[in-house]
Amino acid sequence: MVGSVIVHNGNIIGEGWHYQAGQPHAEVNAINSVKDKTLLKEATIYVSLEPCSHFGKTPPCANLIIEHHIPNVVIGCVDSFSEVSGKGIQKLKNNGCNVTVGVLENECIELNKRFFTFHNKKRAYIILKWAESDDGYISPHHKGEEAIGPVWITNTYSRQLVHKLRAEEQAILVGTNTAITDNPKLDSRTWQGKNPVRIVLDRNLKISTYNNLFDGSVKTIVLTEIEKQNSESLFFEVIDFSANIGSQICDVLYKHQLQSVIIEGGSKTLQSFIDENLWDEAHVFKGTTTFLKGIKAPNFKGTLLKSQHIKEDQLSIYKND
Repeated sequence: MVGSVIVHNGNIIGEGWHYQAGQPHAEVNAINSVKDKTLLKEATIYVSLEPCSHFGKTPPCANLIIEHHIPNVVIGCVDSFSEVSGKGIQKLKNNGCNVTVGVLENECIELNKRFFTFHNKKRAYIILKWAESDDGYISPHHKGEEAIGPVWITNTYSRQLVHKLRAEEQAILVGTNTAITDNPKLDSRTWQGKNPVRIVLDRNLKISTYNNLFDGSVKTIVLTEIEKQNSESLFFEVIDFSANIGSQICDVLYKHQLQSVIIEGGSKTLQSFIDENLWDEAHVFKGTTTFLKGIKAPNFKGTLLKSQHIKEDQLSIYKND
């Protein structure tokens, strides 16, 4: 996600942003939006991410800036992608541009934290998400065979906010027990946006083929120990469940070019990522329900970024130190 603004004598004369992969970059849209192109020779272009200097899905933006003789370039942060990393800045300097780097750098990095994590750490940006009762349980104690279905801990507004989160991230993952007990769709049906890629842990392929996860509506990846042929929207990836699964899951996500994932549980799955220190954010919803006993919420340490009330519920967002 990149934005660009062009300024001439203190006035904004052009602006643009990158709509989606494969389409013109922010700098291209900003330059194209300028009505009087002769002003560009006396202008400053601001861009949140270093202009590219290579031919990818689109031509290099550094070349376009140079062609229009824009003398001043202000860059929020360096692009850590190996094809760019510093090369765009150097090309601009080599062609006489006055380049300033690092303005609002932290904010610009935050804007593309998924992209940077994917390229720097070779894994998806990992968001842990769970709802817990007021007394710290994510699920009540079950007695024998009970009706299959979700037990709602939070209110409808909190659940809608979860669907908003799903629409903003590329993938979502649950464990076997969650898939069997809740039969979830893992979609964003109460919020506008794309449904995330669904990922489920199923070591011995115990989940029924009639489960909602296998309805073919969206790409679904099953992590298992059993070899099985892929279909059009269903992919099977073999991992070793006797070893640390978090890092193996990260490898699968990287293979499928997924830059972000929500880990929705259950408790064992969430705790495995915490224990391997493979997480970036934790979104913890706390309801007013009390269970007295059941499955305890994951144990973790992080820095509180923000906390907000959603009517009687409370959402706390933490970052991993």
